Amino acid sequence: MTLAPVPAQEPDATRRAFLVLFACMIALGMGQTVVFAVLPPLGREIGLAEIQVGAIVSASSIAFFLASPMWGRLSDRRGRKVVILIGLIGYTVGTVLFASGFYAAMLGLLAPTAAFIVLTLTRMAQAMVMSATPPAASAYVADITSSRNRTRGMGGMGAANNLGAIIGPAIGGLLAAISLLLPIYFAAVMTLIAAILVWHWLPDLPVQVQTVRRERLKFLDRRILPFVVVGVLMFAGFAIAQQTLAFRFQDLLGLTGRETARFFGFAMMTAASMSLLAQGLIVQRLELAPLTLLRIAVPVLITAFILLTLAESRLPLFIGMGLMGLGMGMAAPGFMAGASLAVSQEEQGAVAGVTGACPPLGFTIGPLLGTALYQVDPHLPYLVTTALYIPLAIFTWRVRLPAREI
Repeated sequence: MTLAPVPAQEPDATRRAFLVLFACMIALGMGQTVVFAVLPPLGREIGLAEIQVGAIVSASSIAFFLASPMWGRLSDRRGRKVVILIGLIGYTVGTVLFASGFYAAMLGLLAPTAAFIVLTLTRMAQAMVMSATPPAASAYVADITSSRNRTRGMGGMGAANNLGAIIGPAIGGLLAAISLLLPIYFAAVMTLIAAILVWHWLPDLPVQVQTVRRERLKFLDRRILPFVVVGVLMFAGFAIAQQTLAFRFQDLLGLTGRETARFFGFAMMTAASMSLLAQGLIVQRLELAPLTLLRIAVPVLITAFILLTLAESRLPLFIGMGLMGLGMGMAAPGFMAGASLAVSQEEQGAVAGVTGACPPLGFTIGPLLGTALYQVDPHLPYLVTTALYIPLAIFTWRVRLPAREI
């Protein structure tokens, strides 16, 4: 089965859909950045090693990677709205359980090893359900946009996510001054509100019966393989850096756990602001082809990682994170729109599931590798990421795709 687009004669429904999805992605952006900001200091507070914190993220990313394509295909058969709702509700419940695991450990009810096991299993279960929302939302955007404005539509969703990433750390930093757990509970409330908005206001797209059975879209499908390669490697390198930067802030600047959450939260706001700038000005206004965006973004990211390698004070750390946000602001919509344009309208849910699985696949490798490297030398994660991105930059310039896909 496939989903029919919102009819062209219903511009109000299309506009309302964008607004609701925009709010939904803001909530998800707030939740993710809040968790990434407080997870490293929280982990240290309950006695976890850096590599254990990285392992929690990697394990949940494996679960996300395995489940995301399934949810994308399910949205093709059952509808986008119901799958988006499942993901948001799962995110809300899972976040509460995840925070409660930390709370039990802080009360002494769980030893560090037991807490690590509980937190890992809880986060994996949450990831399996929350992975429903991104592919279904991306497929919804593909349903209501033409091939000409697909990149702008994907960029708009990315901009919403980054707007949430700006708001989340600002509020989370204030709440962290009271308790490191409050920002996580706040994230759960935001996704619950998003679920209510989707339930009441997101137009339900009609489902049409597909009489011809299609083969399952594979990661190695030649139409999308270049974008899959770029997506996995790009997010693996990004995860190596992102998962270690909170530790870098804390150790380099001599911060307490709550100070780390606040300062790193502000740095994440800087990165998200630059990403929003990239999506608002470069992606939305210049209307560059997806592959062109990637060819510009990867060198910017290489520059960011070199700067993070050399940073020995607060200013270069903030500048490096700003450049990282700028690069990802161009790269993410380019990667998603390129893959979307490479397949037919009937495969939008499937391709959204595949592309939605690429970031968590990168995050299965990145956090564990990054935290392991960090324990050897704090500079190693960023040196390794730089080395990974150089061949990636060469690949984006050498790959050749059909004219309509680039």
